[in-house]
Amino acid sequence: MPDIKQNLMLVKEQISKAALDCGRNPDDIMLVAVSKKQPISAIQTAMQAGARHFGENYIQEAVEKIEAIGKDTVCWHFIGHLQSNKARFAVNYFEYIHTVDTLKLAKEISKQAEKINKIQNILLQVNIGLEDTKSGAAPERIIELAQQASLLEHISIQGLMAMPPWFENPEDVRIYFTKMRQIKKQIRELNLAHTPMTHLSMGMSNDFTVAVQEKSTMVRVGTSIFGSRE
Repeated sequence: MPDIKQNLMLVKEQISKAALDCGRNPDDIMLVAVSKKQPISAIQTAMQAGARHFGENYIQEAVEKIEAIGKDTVCWHFIGHLQSNKARFAVNYFEYIHTVDTLKLAKEISKQAEKINKIQNILLQVNIGLEDTKSGAAPERIIELAQQASLLEHISIQGLMAMPPWFENPEDVRIYFTKMRQIKKQIRELNLAHTPMTHLSMGMSNDFTVAVQEKSTMVRVGTSIFGSRE
């Protein structure tokens, strides 16, 4: 069994060092522990060790865990591909939805949020590497998507999310993180309604230190905390 407490401490230390080395406040970076396919006991161990943000990829699995652990005990992030017909569950159970990549999905989220009198925090997912195997809007479409989605009353566009191509050397990912930072800046400068554009959700176990250097505010780390999934 991995030592989740020790692993979590090490990841936090690495985030803190990466932030301080580039003049950032480590408190400005949210560590989202990716708990998909992990048992409830592992999540509880991480909670006891101080983890406060958890990322889940699959609605049915997540709902069961959140019902058991509590919706308000920690902050839940939906980070998997979301179909419009599952938007109701995502809105009911998650504080953040990181993977909005179409206007259709944004509209459905806003519609479901209105039903429960909620403003749903979302991030727009960018397919920054234009990979066929990954979801997300193309970089050249994302500004238009932000403009359209900003007209919806019951969502708040908190920022952007991306999963760049995987490289053995994390330095090779930097160009994608830099591009994300630039797109975020462009959208912020439009001063759109309902679009604080505070967050950049980027960086995973292999490359989160580079992501922090490129102004990520949410790093999504699973393997380095929980060990390899089954």
